[in-house]
Amino acid sequence: MTPSRPSGLRPTPGRAAWVFGLPLVAGLGWTLFSRLRVPHDLTPPPALDAERRTLNGRAGPVNVYVAGSGAPLLLIHSVNAAASAYEVRPLFEQYRTSRRVYALDLPGFGFSDRSDRDYTPRLMTDAVHDVLDEIALESGESVDALAVSLGGEFLARAAAERPDRFRSVALVTTTGFGRNEQFYGGLGSTRGRPGIKRAYENPLWAQPFYDLLASAPSLRFFLAQTFGSYAAVDEGLLRYDYPTSHVPGARHAPFAFIGGLLFGADIDRVYEALTVPVWLAYGTRDRFTDFGDLSNVERRPNWSLTPFDTGALVYFEEPARFTAAYDAFLAGAGAG
Repeated sequence: MTPSRPSGLRPTPGRAAWVFGLPLVAGLGWTLFSRLRVPHDLTPPPALDAERRTLNGRAGPVNVYVAGSGAPLLLIHSVNAAASAYEVRPLFEQYRTSRRVYALDLPGFGFSDRSDRDYTPRLMTDAVHDVLDEIALESGESVDALAVSLGGEFLARAAAERPDRFRSVALVTTTGFGRNEQFYGGLGSTRGRPGIKRAYENPLWAQPFYDLLASAPSLRFFLAQTFGSYAAVDEGLLRYDYPTSHVPGARHAPFAFIGGLLFGADIDRVYEALTVPVWLAYGTRDRFTDFGDLSNVERRPNWSLTPFDTGALVYFEEPARFTAAYDAFLAGAGAG
């Protein structure tokens, strides 16, 4: 005789429907909350207290902050769901007293154009060239430039294409150096697929999904991964991330990012093509970026490497040590 199951454990149709219906109910609830309660038209304040210019070049309307006088220094932020020039704020404030500093909002972020278009390494690199054009018109001098995380790939690409415009390049916790990563694809190829971004952009779930990524708890969580801990998160950056990620069109560039369309499948070729002095400064506690294989650049005479026991945004956590090391690099490169 087959023993009977306790009635409380029987997989009845009603109970199964309730269990499997939970995700659907939760999804519908969040979609309704997203539509009715989440703001999508906030106006963030400027990320930096500086002159703002809108350039209209290859990349369409892009915003650049400008301050100070002296030799030009270009700063470029990273790419994430809430990226903006605020990410380079400590460096902007540090160097505006001695340099002519430019801080770019990459296409799809900050006060740059956020329309629904193809966000690619080419578009981002063209934005860098647009700022270089502006600097050339203003001073005609070659540029020291620094970029963070994935922004470093765009800066490196621009420097490989126009080395004559650069005195030096600094890459802070930039991408493409993970263990067992080899990116020697065709020139201009990426690591993503357009179909992935199209799936994210489905009007049924695009905005609710992005609102989940850009919710206050999610922003704090991802910043904690970037900084290496919750305690290290810069509260000013966290406060700015919410309004800058809740403006019209905010989701389009981040969807290209999470779909892999902004990562160069050829980036090892690009790094190895650099002829200007390059400083790679990286935080060892960033939980998104792996520096397990630096073999293709660590012995190149124009490359200098400095690890820091910090998260990705080294200069937020160790500003004095970082700027001392950067200044030493600039002096050694003849760019100080």
